[in-house]
Amino acid sequence: MNRADGLVQRRRGTANSGNGTGTQDGSNDGQGSHSNPQSPHDSDGSSVKDLNSNPALDEDSDKETRLTLMEEVLLLGLKDKEGYTSFWNDCISSGLRGCILAELGLRGRVELEKAGMRKRGLLSRKLLLKNNAPTGDVLLDEALKHLKETDPPETVQSWIEYLSGETWNPLKLRYQLKNVRERLAKNLVEKGVLTTEKQNFLLFDMTTHPLTDNLAKTRLVRKIQEAVLGRWVNDAGRMDRRTLALIILAHAADVLENAFAPLSDDDYEVAMRRVRTLLDLDFESEAAKPNANPVLWAVFAAFTK
Repeated sequence: MNRADGLVQRRRGTANSGNGTGTQDGSNDGQGSHSNPQSPHDSDGSSVKDLNSNPALDEDSDKETRLTLMEEVLLLGLKDKEGYTSFWNDCISSGLRGCILAELGLRGRVELEKAGMRKRGLLSRKLLLKNNAPTGDVLLDEALKHLKETDPPETVQSWIEYLSGETWNPLKLRYQLKNVRERLAKNLVEKGVLTTEKQNFLLFDMTTHPLTDNLAKTRLVRKIQEAVLGRWVNDAGRMDRRTLALIILAHAADVLENAFAPLSDDDYEVAMRRVRTLLDLDFESEAAKPNANPVLWAVFAAFTK
């Protein structure tokens, strides 16, 4: 599940369709070289709020479609017109399971056990059920059910493997979440983001889910681009938790490149360099900071170890 080395430089000369998210000058990477109406400081010099203390759900307008992390990552990976993910992507399955655990962490349903006197690392600490109240999402509630039934508790990395069905232990195969992509796509159909079609691929027919709400996809891509360009704060602790999780888990699922494809070459390089900055963080130290969510950092560590 190691995607730490997955950042690649695209070839120069791709179409420059920069959408104003950043400037052409990517030289100043430290504090952000792009003009931003919402800079890290207000006009009176006071600091903006700590975005890392955000609520369980996105602070989007009520008019906008609320998507879970899993739905956002899948939406990034789906081809707009074809309605299916790349056949060559063998990372999205485990990436989506990581999104499920991260979503449960964001909603306060699970927590990581204390590090203890021996200061155990994130990947050796067990994932504990904190609140088994239904979330209203079938996949999340199914994962909660598995967590509740498991004694003794397991680590985050083990749960990603169990939920993906990537385990040699036959007793753990019952924890596999099946048809996750199809179920998430149906959720997006219900939310009006996708539609459902049947396509013939010579030897078989396949259900596909082409994009119908271009605004939802555009909004998602813009959110990611702005996080690493115009609104870059150079401090993971001050980033919105959901956006931080979206960037790192989209990279783990090998779909982050799709969000950066429309950028100019200069902005693309700046964006990828800043993503690398996030991936190279000391996750143990970040998880120990005040207001941090250790579950998120444990999920990140499972994909970048």
